[in-house]
Amino acid sequence: MARRFRGESHHKVDAKGRVSIPASFRRVLESGDPNWESGEAPTLVIVYGGHTRNYLECFTINAMDEVEDRILKMGRGDKRRLALSRLYLQQSLETNVDGTGRLVLPKELRDKIGLDGTAFFAGKGDTFEVWNPETYEENFAAQLEPDDDFDPDLDPAVYLDGFGG
Repeated sequence: MARRFRGESHHKVDAKGRVSIPASFRRVLESGDPNWESGEAPTLVIVYGGHTRNYLECFTINAMDEVEDRILKMGRGDKRRLALSRLYLQQSLETNVDGTGRLVLPKELRDKIGLDGTAFFAGKGDTFEVWNPETYEENFAAQLEPDDDFDPDLDPAVYLDGFGG
């Protein structure tokens, strides 16, 4: 089984947009880059998206290949293919981790998500996200509003029943 992105952490962002990637995330990036060799910097894909995205979603090369394969199986005239192609193929950036384990985020991407001073990294299994910490907290709270299928007062582990168990 492939390694997964797990955990969360805060990291300083310097004036040039350099931010350290959690060490465990770097190991996942290395294992998910088919061209990576020991001593080299792994490659990843950052999906920044349009106005609906206020975070950066980061993929290993292998994970992005899987997403692209799924998109390309759709019919050329399919509007969902057009929307997904725009998001994952156009509104994305392939980049490398630098020699010291940092990610260099271009100013446009930092400005897009309001990143200034500190970045919040959130592991999501097959991807990880980079957020402005305040925006993350606001969005996470909003996502956990109660509805017919979710009670925020329950231990979330109860929702594992029935999913691949």
